[in-house]
Amino acid sequence: MHLGVPTQRATPLVPFWGAILLGAGSGYLLDAAFPDRGWWPLAPVAVLLLLVALRGRSFGTGLLVGLISGSVFWLVQIIWLTRYLGPVPWLALGILQAIFFAIGCALIAVVLGWGPAVWPTRLGRLGMLPVVVAGLWTAREGFTAVAPYGGFAWGRLALSQSQSPFTDLAAWLGVAGLSFVIAWVAAFAFFLILETDAPALRRIGAIVAAIAVLIVLPAWPVIVSGTTTVAAVQGNADAGLFANRPAGEILMDHVAASLPVEGQDVDMVVWPENASDVDPTRSFQASRMLDQVATALDAPLVAGTVTERDGLYYNTSFLWEPGQGVVDYYDKGHPVPFAEYMPDRAFWRPFAPELIDLVGRDYQMGRTDGVFDIDGVIAGISICFDIADDQLVANLMGQGAQIILAQTNNADFGTAEQPTDESAQQLAIARIRAVETGRTVVNISTVGESAIVAPNGSTIDSLPAFTAGAMVQEVPLSDTTTPAMVVGRGLEWLAAGVGLAGFVLACAAAVRGRRIRRSASGR
Repeated sequence: MHLGVPTQRATPLVPFWGAILLGAGSGYLLDAAFPDRGWWPLAPVAVLLLLVALRGRSFGTGLLVGLISGSVFWLVQIIWLTRYLGPVPWLALGILQAIFFAIGCALIAVVLGWGPAVWPTRLGRLGMLPVVVAGLWTAREGFTAVAPYGGFAWGRLALSQSQSPFTDLAAWLGVAGLSFVIAWVAAFAFFLILETDAPALRRIGAIVAAIAVLIVLPAWPVIVSGTTTVAAVQGNADAGLFANRPAGEILMDHVAASLPVEGQDVDMVVWPENASDVDPTRSFQASRMLDQVATALDAPLVAGTVTERDGLYYNTSFLWEPGQGVVDYYDKGHPVPFAEYMPDRAFWRPFAPELIDLVGRDYQMGRTDGVFDIDGVIAGISICFDIADDQLVANLMGQGAQIILAQTNNADFGTAEQPTDESAQQLAIARIRAVETGRTVVNISTVGESAIVAPNGSTIDSLPAFTAGAMVQEVPLSDTTTPAMVVGRGLEWLAAGVGLAGFVLACAAAVRGRRIRRSASGR
């Protein structure tokens, strides 16, 4: 491997002020690729523009360009946090994510600047450098998906592709692999543009051919092992953290929305996260209402509530059998830090005591398995942000889930008068998970967007946001194991490893180049 050509960092394609503007623009375009706008082709375009801005930059200036781009992207992407919580959590989370985004961009800037010295041939520039760049992008997304405090697996490139020609790749490669592909497409196009001595038509043909190969890959065949009829109920309840409603009203909203289902032949009824604002294991009235609903509909009922055991609180989903009560339960495996629990409370409280004190009780991380046996159907249970956690989803498949019930409460992130993108972004995650796992996903929310998603990512049924109603559908079950579930996080680790190895080689080339220049100058 030749490390001496060239001995200078690649020259910038735009002046620094232009790089700043391109960085900001790329961040805005990247957000537009995600729901609710969902202009998915903008994802690789945004990454390509960011690469143009980063080329020829040092680690430090790449960090700054990345910080600008990441700040624009994240502060627009999660603007819904301001709906009830105000600007402080929004700024804190947005800037934290932007810092990680910036670090990833700085690593990529080093590779863009010195990678051609490591791989000086055209084959190396087009064959290896796009892989290294995409690997670094995947590494950064993989890290922020799990850290700090369990991570925030939002805003990954793959999640912009839930309704695109690339969607089927999720079953083959998983979420991380799909992110890698989108970043690779952008990087491959970028390096093709730089090959100015090659005919333009040949370069255009190369990127078109590469994309064609990716999108014509057939969907992974999902074998249907049976069906089940699901009634998924959206109560349109004001179930936000700061809702000031008498105890039991949220439960009543879901009871009322369930009554029209009576008389229909259903196998299970699914309510959202927090649908019962009174713990039925501690309230006779709540348990009586739940049993009346389950008995009237002649079906087991899956619902969410807050439970307390041994002085500890849990965000819980329970399975209620008519005439029996709670026969199984699942505690949320990924409570949201700074919302459902306060990590390092003593450390953070001096910075914003009133805000920290809003989180009055700390939900514990669940340790139960994530599946319910509902009359022979193995249902995987996911509560709110659980659906974004790669490991929790993989656990459901390992536990034999034939369908995923994704219960969520989006009441804190918008109103009918002022809707936000949060629920649309979450539904996109559920849609990608359906394809990735080969399972029907019932995404049921207190206020919407609620939908039943088929294993191929299509919508079987949906409900308008901020309306009460129920979806009653016969949906497919499956025991299929997709390649994505077989590989697990292995592909993510491989991509990240290649990216980081390429970064190390680029750093070595930079050191070598500096030594050669010093030797040539006689110093």
